[in-house]
Amino acid sequence: MYQRREHSTSRTGSFNRRPAGRGFSRSSFGGSRGRSSSFRGRSSGSSRGGTRGPSGQHIDISRFVNKAVITEEVENFIPEHNFVDFAIDEHLKKNIIAKGYATPTPIQDRAIPHVLRDEDIVGIANTGTGKTGAFLIPLINKVLHDRNERVLIMVPTRELAIQIEDEFWGFAKHLRIGAVTCVGGANINPQIATLRRKPNFVIGTPGRLKDVMERRALNLEGFGTVVLDEADRMLDMGFIADMKFILSHMKTAERHTLFFSATLSREIEKLIGDFLKDPVRISVKTRDTPQNVDQDIVRVSASQTKLDVLHDLLAQPEFSKVLIFGRTKHGVEKLSKMLEQKGFKAASIHGNKTQSNRQRALGLFKQNHIQILVATDVAARGLDIPKVSHVINYDIPNTYEDYVHRIGRTGRAGEKGKALTFIEGR
Repeated sequence: MYQRREHSTSRTGSFNRRPAGRGFSRSSFGGSRGRSSSFRGRSSGSSRGGTRGPSGQHIDISRFVNKAVITEEVENFIPEHNFVDFAIDEHLKKNIIAKGYATPTPIQDRAIPHVLRDEDIVGIANTGTGKTGAFLIPLINKVLHDRNERVLIMVPTRELAIQIEDEFWGFAKHLRIGAVTCVGGANINPQIATLRRKPNFVIGTPGRLKDVMERRALNLEGFGTVVLDEADRMLDMGFIADMKFILSHMKTAERHTLFFSATLSREIEKLIGDFLKDPVRISVKTRDTPQNVDQDIVRVSASQTKLDVLHDLLAQPEFSKVLIFGRTKHGVEKLSKMLEQKGFKAASIHGNKTQSNRQRALGLFKQNHIQILVATDVAARGLDIPKVSHVINYDIPNTYEDYVHRIGRTGRAGEKGKALTFIEGR
């Protein structure tokens, strides 16, 4: 367990071209002494005990402690295929190789053959397992064989939509197929203008997709394929009505549906029954949290402030690239500004930011121009940010599942990461 040291106090979219660079800027994060309003429940003096997230779910705090085991031998995944083995277009294979891909991840190895056969699939996989490539590669190949084919990709957050588009342009380089990203927080007019050119791939969040449909800029009758990515998160965010509205405008009998989720709850099973027909189920989940992420708690006593404890941690040299999660948009913005006042290079992402500001902050963080990104759970899923040294849960997550997704932002690509959760109490 970490102890405090004494320290004196310091795009909217595009078509048939690679998009230009994007770029970002700033819960009730407490500076108050004792128990802050963002914490619910009580904890004991040991690492055992429990707490409740803001949603009321009880979480055993011992689940926030797990030492990474570097030397433990794990079963090595042996793929059945290499990318060159798949029955896909040769130019697409060259683009895959140019991106440095040789061996598929487990979800890619299992899913791509079924997608190439136009089978509906349900893919259950941990975060950071290569789900995007698992559907983009075979669907780009599908479009190359039929230029009239159109694909809708529905995701919960703007950041994930833009990340998928970035991946798309890498795979689709020089293939003369296009994409548009339709997300809120950005000017809708360029998105509508690109939609009118009928790009093969439309990527978007449910709210903005419904908006452009109601403006008659997007007609889904010509779309034969839909991808529902991070479906559990869309359900959590209350997008179920919009999802059903959007899918009702596609031809159900002919629709090819790919469904990806990190969890398989009763609600998710109902969605699968409503949206898919005889799907192939693929699960490559291994464990809830990554084995190479060292997890611990940081206790904040009644005589300390969370902000001072955080300052002491961030001042240590090993905290080189830190993603801090908070509960509310206001709190995230407030903490980001406080950290800047103390001399740290920090920015924030939350729902009140414009899309251009969110992308600017994310770009600065990815390119190591800032040390700290403070975020709400909009950054907990889908984002692939290299070399994040630490994830800090400044506010308790709503659920343990949210915790799993948050800490999945560190320890990626086989590297070791650290996750710390602030616990207030004795």
